[in-house]
Amino acid sequence: MNPRIISANLVVKLTSFSREKTTMFFVIAFPIILILLFGTIFMSEDNVEFHLCVQDLDRTNSSAHLVKTLKLNGKFKITNVDPAVNATQYVRDNKVNLVLIIPKDYEKSLNQSIEFDDPNASVTITYIYDPSSSSVLTKMQILNAVFAYINQGLSGKSPFIRTAETSILTKKYRFIEFFVPGIIAMAVMTLSLFSTVDSETELRQKGIIRKLSTTPITRTDWILSNILYQFILAVICTIAMLLVSYAVFNVSLHIDAWLLAFILLDVFAFVGIGMILTRFAREAQSAAAAANAVSLPMMFLSGSFFPIELMPGFLQKFAKTLPLFYVNEGLRAAMVFEDNMAALRDAAIIGVFAAVVFILGIIATKWEEDK
Repeated sequence: MNPRIISANLVVKLTSFSREKTTMFFVIAFPIILILLFGTIFMSEDNVEFHLCVQDLDRTNSSAHLVKTLKLNGKFKITNVDPAVNATQYVRDNKVNLVLIIPKDYEKSLNQSIEFDDPNASVTITYIYDPSSSSVLTKMQILNAVFAYINQGLSGKSPFIRTAETSILTKKYRFIEFFVPGIIAMAVMTLSLFSTVDSETELRQKGIIRKLSTTPITRTDWILSNILYQFILAVICTIAMLLVSYAVFNVSLHIDAWLLAFILLDVFAFVGIGMILTRFAREAQSAAAAANAVSLPMMFLSGSFFPIELMPGFLQKFAKTLPLFYVNEGLRAAMVFEDNMAALRDAAIIGVFAAVVFILGIIATKWEEDK
């Protein structure tokens, strides 16, 4: 063992590492970004405030005290719902995901439990909820914890407060059925963006783009063929993910033309972004780093993995500026809830974005400069 040779080789490797920008990004910058990102999200979890609608049918001091207890929990911003309103229709019309109903006999049952020490006294608080919202389960878990704490303070042998859940949808959904559309959207984004960046920089560095500019192939022909290629790959990737999801998890997803529409819009948007990036980042390493800088916020902040409601308010606002958020929402609207109006709204938003970035990408792709 020769220490001088070992130290010299170490210096060579460290010097080489310092010159590899992409490697440095993934070894140093990428973990730091993840720590900052998830630290901001989950460290702020205690400060996340959920919107909760309460319909108090009892309208007594006891029921008012219960609402106050929910407010003091610090997790909820309470909106009172008129007792005369149909709670199910309220959820549908006002785009809220949960209404908590306090029954009419709440105070009477509470007095029966406390004053007469009746172990069988109980009330049932009903959740009218929209399962299409990814944060509604978190809300109900917090509420159940609050009611469990209240039950501990009462002397009844059985829980005083019981809960019942009523979905506004007749069909029940599992988390995997919310998860799969988000993964499809993210996979198509990654494929379109990185494939475009890698191929464009490689062809440019090898001088192939310069040679193509002297042939009858036009810039439009080249770009459209690339779009078609990316779309075919994206469809194959999507089919593979759906087959695995059906075979392993037995998911129940609605497949129609909306799926192809959102895949195509996803491809257009991120191929356009890829063309713009390769216009300004000509080297493979810098282009890959730029693509990572674009894709990482999309992956973790657009709702592909977890609901954006779990993030701080400013990150929720930022998430709604990301194109992948609307692809996620549109695919879930079409595949999970079969809501054509919601799918159309999200398709319109991502369509406008895709058109703008794709046109900019076409403008940015100038073969003449490579001659």
